Amino acid sequence: MMKSSCCCRSLSHTTVDPEELRRFQLLAGKWWDESGEFGALHAMNDLRVPFIRDNLLNVHRARNPGNPLAGLKILDVGCGGGLLTEPLGRLGADVMGIDPVEDSVGTAQLHSSFDPDLSGRIRYRACTLEELSADGEGEGTEQFDAVVASEVVEHLADLETFAFCCSHVLKPGGSLFITTINKTSLSYWLAIVAAEQLLRIVPSGTHEWEKFISPEELERLLESSGLSVQSVQGMMYNPAFGSWSWASSTAINYALHAVKVAEDSGPDRDRPEHS
Repeated sequence: MMKSSCCCRSLSHTTVDPEELRRFQLLAGKWWDESGEFGALHAMNDLRVPFIRDNLLNVHRARNPGNPLAGLKILDVGCGGGLLTEPLGRLGADVMGIDPVEDSVGTAQLHSSFDPDLSGRIRYRACTLEELSADGEGEGTEQFDAVVASEVVEHLADLETFAFCCSHVLKPGGSLFITTINKTSLSYWLAIVAAEQLLRIVPSGTHEWEKFISPEELERLLESSGLSVQSVQGMMYNPAFGSWSWASSTAINYALHAVKVAEDSGPDRDRPEHS
């Protein structure tokens, strides 16, 4: 039932905002410039990679210490140039990165080709999440142990379709990892006014405050698609040092981990607290 519903929904709904597509098309060749527009994303790997790894290892015991995520299939949604896809592959996971911007996928493929250790571990596809989820009996049906969407949801046109398709491609018990920006007055002043207009950490126009989403609202959205939020953690960027750290408050940036509820699971689950 879930499969046919998601496929039909995917044909009539899209997560892609055409304006966002044009914006990232212009930046497609700059993903691996650590001092450029994506420098903060490079630095974020210090937090998001361990966040994903450690939460997955709480469920899946590592068989190989050198490749702790070996045997796990991960989907990196909105992978861009592969900034997160590659380190997850180096941890042993079988990672597929998808992005609607073909030139970004080309950049990712070219960069990964220089590292022979990534051969056979990561692959890329120029498509949207809903296109993958509509793949029927192919790669889009309960195939992945984890889905990652890092700094993606604030650029999407339809979050309901996003949540629905994430659930569709995940195996029962699979994990969804999201990092994004909260919708608060503080996030407007810091993520848009300061980061874009004053400090120029990211290009002006990168974010729209109306697309930001609170942890509570995101949790409700995910639960409607059968995803139970397990934890939410605040994140803070220090522009002076170009580094990220965990924070007690989720008022600006936050990371979220959710799990696809198995069909025979009961409704009572612990609720996370938000700062």
